[in-house]
Amino acid sequence: MFERPQSGTRAVLVHIDFRIKGTEESLEEFRDLSLSADVKTVSIIKGVRKAPDPKYFVGSGKLEEILAAIHEKQAQVVLFNHTLSPGQERNLEQFLKCRVIDRTRLILDIFAQRARSYEGKLQVELAQLKYLSTRLVRGWTHLERQKGGIGLRGPGETQLETDRRLIGARIKNLNKRLDKVRRQRDLHRKSRRKAEVKTISLVGYTNTGKSTLFNRLTKANVYAADQLFATLDPTLRRLELPGVGTVVLADTVGFIRHLPHNLVAAFRATLEETEAAHLLLHVIEAQDENHHACSEQVNQVLKEIGADSIPQLEIYNKIDMVPDTKPRIDRDEYGRPKRVWLSAHSGAGIDLLRQSLTEYFQATFPDREIESDARCHQDDYRFDLKRPVATRIHILPHAAELRTEISRCGTIHRESIDSNGEMVLDVVIQPELLEYLSHQDGCYIESDSWAAVSNA
Repeated sequence: MFERPQSGTRAVLVHIDFRIKGTEESLEEFRDLSLSADVKTVSIIKGVRKAPDPKYFVGSGKLEEILAAIHEKQAQVVLFNHTLSPGQERNLEQFLKCRVIDRTRLILDIFAQRARSYEGKLQVELAQLKYLSTRLVRGWTHLERQKGGIGLRGPGETQLETDRRLIGARIKNLNKRLDKVRRQRDLHRKSRRKAEVKTISLVGYTNTGKSTLFNRLTKANVYAADQLFATLDPTLRRLELPGVGTVVLADTVGFIRHLPHNLVAAFRATLEETEAAHLLLHVIEAQDENHHACSEQVNQVLKEIGADSIPQLEIYNKIDMVPDTKPRIDRDEYGRPKRVWLSAHSGAGIDLLRQSLTEYFQATFPDREIESDARCHQDDYRFDLKRPVATRIHILPHAAELRTEISRCGTIHRESIDSNGEMVLDVVIQPELLEYLSHQDGCYIESDSWAAVSNA
């Protein structure tokens, strides 16, 4: 037995090629994953095998090579670009005397760094606990001891059993909280359906530029960076289309090869925004030679969550990185937009995307055109669900999680804490969400502050 180190970012990366179609992993993508997790790569070990070793995943020769690299480079952790069984992970740590992390745990760690909202943190913690629940038997010596002390000796509960019970209770509690989040999202979607507001969802492989495109279309300020999983928490914003009116655009988490099943299950509430969309914008990197394989992975996840039947418009992004490629619209045999080539970074082709979206919604919903220039009296704001409302909202300390809902679906212009510890928010928000907030415990709205806001 050994005491596992708790920290350290100097890592040895292990990549094994099994020469089996559909199971290969991209080494370059794995390096990007480790970089996104703030890991410093000191050595890369590559190899070829017909099948994983049942005990150590790799052969004895490769195992010695990894051990030598750990000592030579003073590495503190070994990252495997594969999914390890609990037994393989435990055996590797005992032999290497070093912390071993597989691909699934690495992705979970990145998600834990990126989670910002209340919902996102719950989802990541749930996925981590489900992963951990099968891997409690490890190098820790205290997990195999029974409780000791006066009055506690004898056939009592082992520490391992205690940990399992506590993890099970925490998972049950997290599922209850996420069920509440799911009900809230269902309420928002029902409000949009009642108002006949159309929804567009951005989907695609991670780091294809979805958030940059989202910002370009909606003039939002969503965090965007050239790294894997830069965006984790979903964001919804209004988008005005000429001749169509207001639609809702949703930015969602990016997908990746072999996305952990527990992660897909935990993020079900988030991915339901995609499932309820009227149109998917499938963002693809135009310069990526492997974009076909990435697209297949995205479609596989969409099928898993039941969103494979939703119409898609392919967006080939980053054409500024492809020589002699200009913005254009590719159409099918019926003349309908099928593919749009653009650059979200430079803005080239954004007008073509707007044109394609307008064509799609006018052709698909010809009888439900929204008059974007409609005006209403201030007192009738509740019946104009396409127009946001400026108001002041007070949130009591015990209901602080409501601020996440407000920041996701509205715009906070001013925020302060009063003498009673209440959050005071001056916001511009959709009336349907305002109606929902008015019925929540710990939240009240200054009625005399309601005012309709111009779409302009």
